Amino acid sequence: MPYAPQHADVATAELDSALRGGPFHVALRAAIAARGLPLQRVQHHLSRHGVKVGVTSLSYWQQGARRPQRPESMRAVRALEEILELPEESLIRLLADSGEGPAGLRPAARSYRSLVEASGVLDQLLAELDCPPDGGLHALGHHERLRIGARRELAERESHHIVRAHRDGVDRFVAVHHGDRGAEPERMRVHALENCRTGRVRWHRDTGVLAAELLFDTRLRAGDTFLFRYGVEDGTADASHEYVRGFDSPGGQYALQVCFDAAALPVRCHRFAQHSAAAPRSGCQDLVLSGRHRSVHLVEPRVRAGFLGIGWDWE
Repeated sequence: MPYAPQHADVATAELDSALRGGPFHVALRAAIAARGLPLQRVQHHLSRHGVKVGVTSLSYWQQGARRPQRPESMRAVRALEEILELPEESLIRLLADSGEGPAGLRPAARSYRSLVEASGVLDQLLAELDCPPDGGLHALGHHERLRIGARRELAERESHHIVRAHRDGVDRFVAVHHGDRGAEPERMRVHALENCRTGRVRWHRDTGVLAAELLFDTRLRAGDTFLFRYGVEDGTADASHEYVRGFDSPGGQYALQVCFDAAALPVRCHRFAQHSAAAPRSGCQDLVLSGRHRSVHLVEPRVRAGFLGIGWDWE
């Protein structure tokens, strides 16, 4: 039976809402419902685009039971945007918080690009840096400071880490930076600021991902604590709208400060949390921009697995 006009209006409204706020599986389910396509027809359209995805996988995706991860799956997501008549990058953007990396190395998920799409790239970059899945470090404290420039761009990010080694022989940390829309990682610069020096740096142009080796010049023993600080000079991308940090497991204190240029002040800022990449954002709280220093911040005394972030709106 075709949609009655009022049902179509409701479906369209639900789709618009889901595309704005996600999560991915809700938006995908709403898009399929709005177009009135059974999953078998969606699969048929995908095959015409040269992409093979099973009906079971599509069902899992729209239920939130699984998320696209492999390069072929990401090709399918891009094809779905066309098949379902969605704006370009709309579904990809909703996957932006789901990149996976070694423990403690999850990249900051701010980009309109999908970190799922980039996850294969990140694995490749980490392999080039001989980075094991377990970096051997447990976070006791992590303070990040972002500077947003006059063009509303992410100009730079500085990170101060307090860590404890949980195995012998740890002598480095691999930092991951994921640029915003239009980022040019080959133009970014990594600065070792305290108790470390920059080693090898690798990047991937199309996804805006940069991975940098920070060398300690000492080998930590299990139980040793260590402090180090580094910065990433970016300023290569378009306007930034949020910064999200992912945590694979419970840890110590996390603080995030975002500082804005006097020539580019947001109209509102807020903090948020997310239990998982597929979960809706929660714990939203407005943040008041400080007058003199033009900054907002959040402090989490003890982080839990999931995501924390600050978002802001421009005029």
